[in-house]
Amino acid sequence: MARINLLPWREAQRQERQRNFIMLVVAVAVLAGGLVFLANQGMNAIIAGQEARNNFLRGEIRALDREIAEIQDLERTRDNLVSRKNVIERLQENRSLMVHLFNQIAQTVPEGITLSSVRQAGTELTITGTAESESRVSNYMVRIDAATWLHSPQLRIIQVQAREQNPEQPFRFELRAQIGSPRQLEEAL
Repeated sequence: MARINLLPWREAQRQERQRNFIMLVVAVAVLAGGLVFLANQGMNAIIAGQEARNNFLRGEIRALDREIAEIQDLERTRDNLVSRKNVIERLQENRSLMVHLFNQIAQTVPEGITLSSVRQAGTELTITGTAESESRVSNYMVRIDAATWLHSPQLRIIQVQAREQNPEQPFRFELRAQIGSPRQLEEAL
């Protein structure tokens, strides 16, 4: 019987399979490395895109913050101008107050009353004088209440003087009234 050595053929086949296996492992490793690299590049691109969007949003937020600060400055300026306008309006309104006040005092004083002093403290007017009778003082208070620039009269003192001091007007009185323009009266109501 002849001896056939099949070992080198099997050995060659085993080496071929081993070489194919190693090439397959290397190919799979290269393919896996490529996939990991591509996945990494894709994720980096997604992250870079999101960072670009975030940076854009941050820039827009900063721009909006600047605009909000400008709006707040404008609102403060507007409030300042409105308060100045209100002060000017009040000054303009009060500019003629004394003229109206003296005119109202002259128009409201009935016959039989003599005023001796008129004092103003803020919006309060203190009027002192003498009268022929208590009813004249009452009439005077009604006229003050009906006046446009005077309102809310309050009698503080009414007393009888000695007849020898002022026989025609024996009653001395003091009353207080509030000063205000018709507009201020409407706002108070």
